[in-house]
Amino acid sequence: MSDEFAAVIERYRRFAVDEAPGRSDLYAAWARRVVEDRDLQQVLSRLPANRRQPPLVFAVCRLLGSGDVDSSSWASWVLDHADAVVSETLVRSVQTNEPLRCAALLPTLSRISGPIALLEVGASAGLCLYPDRYSYRYRGDDGETRLDPPAGAAVVELPSEVRGVRMPRVRHPEIVWRAGIDLAPLDVRDPRDVDWLTRLVWPGESGRAERIRAAAAVAASDPPLLFAGDAYDLLPDVAALAPADATLVITTPGVLVHIPRERRAGVVTRARGLGRWLTIDEPATHDGWAGGAPSGWRDGFAVALDGEIDAAADPLGRWWEWRPGSERARS
Repeated sequence: MSDEFAAVIERYRRFAVDEAPGRSDLYAAWARRVVEDRDLQQVLSRLPANRRQPPLVFAVCRLLGSGDVDSSSWASWVLDHADAVVSETLVRSVQTNEPLRCAALLPTLSRISGPIALLEVGASAGLCLYPDRYSYRYRGDDGETRLDPPAGAAVVELPSEVRGVRMPRVRHPEIVWRAGIDLAPLDVRDPRDVDWLTRLVWPGESGRAERIRAAAAVAASDPPLLFAGDAYDLLPDVAALAPADATLVITTPGVLVHIPRERRAGVVTRARGLGRWLTIDEPATHDGWAGGAPSGWRDGFAVALDGEIDAAADPLGRWWEWRPGSERARS
């Protein structure tokens, strides 16, 4: 067995055993089929390692028309369309753009008063640049907190579970300027780009594709400024375009882990030097936490403003929780 085949088998075995169960039975079955099928391994070995991720390959297959079929039918389809799968995967990347992340960021974003210029690193199509345009529903042991825009209930409603005993006051921020940086930004006005975003939703994740399409329609009515390129290089120039009378807030929600570690610290330093820095990250991702990385961290990512941790949250915003040691007095 060649090293390339062995690498494919190990990557898809790990995905089938550790990553897909509980999230997508169909993707688990497709991955197991790769582990067992030498012809599929041959196709996938044509891709470089950074383009072999199961979620990327599977999303490309669905974009090209495989359908959410059983693993045997899927394998036959891949072999019949191998060249198209390889060529499309080479120009695509995983660009998850989940607007529900705004529910995890809103409690911390609510701390910033006055007009805000919002700049997101890793913006994809920019769906997380519209926290002021969505409705929110936070549910916890103490009941439900609902927040709608001033004009009334929004088409996009973001539900999030509140864990623990405290839910701070939340409000819609006053966003007066919004922009994003991405290596390959997507255009919400392009149906093919919106289709790609929905194909990145794993089969079995109920409601996500519909939420993404609705948020894309919101963004398409007032598209953000999107800049293609490396965040470290572009941040100063893009930040300079923000209105001077607004507070610049630079967000890096879940993107830093995808930036090479040798450049990650530089992005954090630039974000903090140019404005307020709002992030949601797994604590081991970087060393930008005020006072050092939190010890004894449990599940979830850390939500922080300028490195000071407020809370923990699901990476995609499905739940939010104050964490002991991260509380601060609030007015």
